[in-house]
Amino acid sequence: MPKHDQLCRPAEQIYADYLGAVRYGNLFSLDVGPDYTCRLREIDVKTLRHVGQYIRGEAKPPVASGSTSSQGEAGDTCAKHSPEEMAKAAGVTLPHQPWHLANIWWEFEKPTEHFESLEVDVTIDRDVPSTYNLYVSPCGLARINDKDFYGGLQSNINGWANRTNHTRVHPGKGAIFSRWSSDKKTPVSLDNVRTAGPDCLVESAGYEGEFCSVRRPFAWTKGTYTYQIVKGATEVANGQTNTWFTCRVKDPQGAVHEIGSLRFEGSDFTYWNRHSAFVEVYSTEKIPRAGIPKVNITFGWPRLNGHEPSLKRAHAYYPSKTGPAAPDCAWINADGQSVRV
Repeated sequence: MPKHDQLCRPAEQIYADYLGAVRYGNLFSLDVGPDYTCRLREIDVKTLRHVGQYIRGEAKPPVASGSTSSQGEAGDTCAKHSPEEMAKAAGVTLPHQPWHLANIWWEFEKPTEHFESLEVDVTIDRDVPSTYNLYVSPCGLARINDKDFYGGLQSNINGWANRTNHTRVHPGKGAIFSRWSSDKKTPVSLDNVRTAGPDCLVESAGYEGEFCSVRRPFAWTKGTYTYQIVKGATEVANGQTNTWFTCRVKDPQGAVHEIGSLRFEGSDFTYWNRHSAFVEVYSTEKIPRAGIPKVNITFGWPRLNGHEPSLKRAHAYYPSKTGPAAPDCAWINADGQSVRV
């Protein structure tokens, strides 16, 4: 009847039925009748397009009053469909976490001798709640004198309370700085870790290759931060020469937050001719299975000793089988001299 020409079930209700079918492995089908000219009604086309946007994650259904997002917080601007829902809809199996959603590499013309500092700017376009396990790593892999280190911002840091109390604690957002031993088999003791305050966490373990690490709570939010590694004092003890490197994070207001320091063997260092960054979703005892937040992250050109090294090329990839493997849920684009994920 003409009076029913504009009647149509809301896209949000149809999408809810779709999620129910996916969750229980049922067939999802729709019966859409034609109009008097044997064509689909304009309102049906518009509604089905909205449903398609919800399924593809291009639009977010409104959250009902009093309800929460799939990640657990009402009004969460990072919320999207859960990885399990998306995987089931796509007919794929999720790999084990952690997930490297995006890996970026810069290859320089030559190594940097007499290394003193590394700086990388990273811009996060919205606040990421600590209900996610997001690791934004402007320093995905760095190497000096064949010794690798890494670090960045995490929405949920965790680690040992101190060098004698190995109780694992989860204080929320923070920054981390870690290094491996040269062969990743020789343990790196906590003698190589110096904390910047009583709230710092530490760890020395071998579940990802032998490493040591310092972590510190730091309530980062949206904005541009500069992740810094700066050479410190060189010392000689028991016939061994070692040098301390300090991790700092500069916030959008220009304040510098010291995270802690790690000790490296040697006194003069050469930074290799490349650098990496990555975005990862990881697992913790606090949140064993985290969702993937909707967020834009922009990495700037790495600076070594205060200068941008001459670039040979930059490239990016999405690990799908190894490295660690991840679902295909990120896009990497050039943004001038920066890279946006």
